Amino acid sequence: MGELLSTDTVVVVGAGLAGAQCAGALRAGGWPGRITLLGDEPHAPYDRPPLSKDVLLGRADATTLDVDHAALGVDLLTGRRATGLEPGVLHTDGGGLRYDRLVIATGAAATALPGAERAHLLRTVDDALALRVLLRPGARIVLVGAGWIGAETATAARALGCEVTVVEAGPTPLPGTLPAAVGGAMAAWYEEAGVDLRLGAAVASVGPHEVLLDDGTRLAADEVVVGIGARPATGWLAGSPVERAADGAVLVDERLRTSLPGVLAAGDCLSYPSARAGTRLAVQHWDHALRSGAAAAASLLGDDTPYDPVPYFWSEQFGRMVQYAGRHAEGDRMLWRGAPGDPSWTVLFTRGGRLTALLTVDRPRDLAQGRRLLERGAALDPLRAADPAVPLKSAVTP
Repeated sequence: MGELLSTDTVVVVGAGLAGAQCAGALRAGGWPGRITLLGDEPHAPYDRPPLSKDVLLGRADATTLDVDHAALGVDLLTGRRATGLEPGVLHTDGGGLRYDRLVIATGAAATALPGAERAHLLRTVDDALALRVLLRPGARIVLVGAGWIGAETATAARALGCEVTVVEAGPTPLPGTLPAAVGGAMAAWYEEAGVDLRLGAAVASVGPHEVLLDDGTRLAADEVVVGIGARPATGWLAGSPVERAADGAVLVDERLRTSLPGVLAAGDCLSYPSARAGTRLAVQHWDHALRSGAAAAASLLGDDTPYDPVPYFWSEQFGRMVQYAGRHAEGDRMLWRGAPGDPSWTVLFTRGGRLTALLTVDRPRDLAQGRRLLERGAALDPLRAADPAVPLKSAVTP
């Protein structure tokens, strides 16, 4: 991108984890010019995973990142929303900002349920603070969606003494994310926790004190929480030269560069080409935000290393730590290490004998070894790999 000048200005749009990581890594890596970090929320950058855990449970009121932006020489502009982009100028609701380089890190926005204006979403710290006031003992809470956020919110609501019903249109928890056999193994967790799980149930409407399902069932609800996914928050790029996918994800190359010269992207808002997976990936998890933020900074500083990490995320639900690494695809072979009813178990996904992904439930050693094997593209002996007593690293074939 040419020689870096002390007069060069980089603007990072989006003050979440990816944006904050990018700004900090730029300065640490020797960016000589001005760095501006812009966020539409009124808060300094904060961590999102604790929102459905510590904040909902009242253990914390904020999850602000421990970063002194002023000391880093980063100009932090909060409460400033991006409204458009043209070469060299970022348009915002507070006026235009000129830039020499720009990083798009506006993340994703929670998907709302049509016709459910009174339902709550859980994406921001303000969402979490507003919701926790309502999670009182005996409150009837209906959660729409048995995904990761639905399960974590149900866990917190039950811990706070709420009566919880989870409505999921799919046949198992996490439909479309995990194979039915794996998602189905998690259904028992809801019952054990005292959660009424309604599978194959679609919401017809949300009223003042009830949720109507499409089969005519009426569920009493003091509060309704929707957790049906998130979409890239990139609507403000409409009309700009930045190419986006059909779902709004910003299309980048292997160095996180967009179609507009001098503009990169990081975090939940992008789709990047993965040689490891053999396709484009759009990842909306903490680890990706952290890594891609640093990678975008490195790319701006002249590093030619392709961005292609092993995807990873975790979820704490119903007293269990669930962790996933890699990327499975339809047709991958599944190997179970332990049974779903066991206190802990792992599912391995392989293709042509090689490990492509794994999901672990309270098996941190499997996860740690599996991530290293995924980095190597290791092949496994299926009989040894399926034996939970055999360390995964010992199941590798020569």
